[in-house]
Order: sequence, then C-alpha cells, then structure tokens
Amino acid sequence: MTSSQSYHHGDLRRALLAAAAEAMAESGPAALSLRDLARRAGVSHAAPAHHFGDKAGLLTALATQGFELLAEALRRAGDDFRESGVAYVCFAVRHRAHFEVMFRPDLHRADDPGLTAARERAGELLRLGVARHTGRGPDVDALAAWSIVHGFATLWLAGALPDRVGPDPETAARTVVGRLFP
Repeated sequence: MTSSQSYHHGDLRRALLAAAAEAMAESGPAALSLRDLARRAGVSHAAPAHHFGDKAGLLTALATQGFELLAEALRRAGDDFRESGVAYVCFAVRHRAHFEVMFRPDLHRADDPGLTAARERAGELLRLGVARHTGRGPDVDALAAWSIVHGFATLWLAGALPDRVGPDPETAARTVVGRLFP
C-alpha cells in the first residue's frame, strides 16, 4: 500500500476507532487485533500501531472517546435527572463497544491523562445532576445513581432482564430511573 492510499480516510484515527468499535461489537475486545483493524479500515497493517502504539493504546483511545461521548449525552440531557439516567443507558446501548472498554482498566491505560480528564468530565456531569436533583452532597447519592443506571445498562446489554421490562431500553430506563430518589 502506498502512502497516498493510506490516508484516503481524511481522519484515519477516527476511522480506525470506528472500525475498532464495529469489530468489538461483533466479537468483543479479546478478539480485536491491530492487523484485523487495519484490514477493516483498508490501511496498511502498520497504520494502527502508528496512531495508537499497541492494542492497549487503541483501547485507551476508544475509552477516552467513549467518556467524551457520554459527557456529551449527559450535557444534552440538561438538568433533568431522569433524562440524565436515560441518556446514560441509551449511550451504553448505542455505543456498546465504548461502554465495554470504558470500565475495564485491565484493557486500557487507566492512568492516561486524556482518559482521566474525559472520565472526570463525564463523572462530574453525573454528580452535578444528582446533586441538583437531591439538594444534597453528590458523593453517596451519585454513587447510588451511577450504580443503578450502570447496572441496568449492563443487564440490558447482557440480555439478562426479564421480558416484562419490554423491548425499548429508553422506556425501561425512564421507569427505573424514575424510582431513584422519589
């Protein structure tokens, strides 16, 4: 592959991250390889290593992107506590590969400064949303709220919820989140 062919994407880094998310949606993070990623993106096998170094670097970038996407979803939900919880669950469903990597420090470099900053931004939005809703300090309530919406999202993705929950994650999440801090 010539160097002119390797840059046909315009934003190769973004294209590689999209290909990684697609590959992980099919077979999970364990099966992901930089060589397969290059094939999917239509670039030389060295291109992913050039951008990310190794698989841990790729997954760190994917987790960082995930926290950025989550922060944006939480920002769009605004001050509505219920909608923030729904946004969290919808993010997990729509960005499953990101979600699966974000909370797995065994897969990425948890101390990466970019990842740390993105994780803190998303966490702060969640904590502030809980504090605005409850009128109390955000620490314990935010942990409770996060645990419930994260657990619900994880159970949804695993297909472990009973059929009576229904087929729509957004509607189901709205009901569950509505039970928090009545």
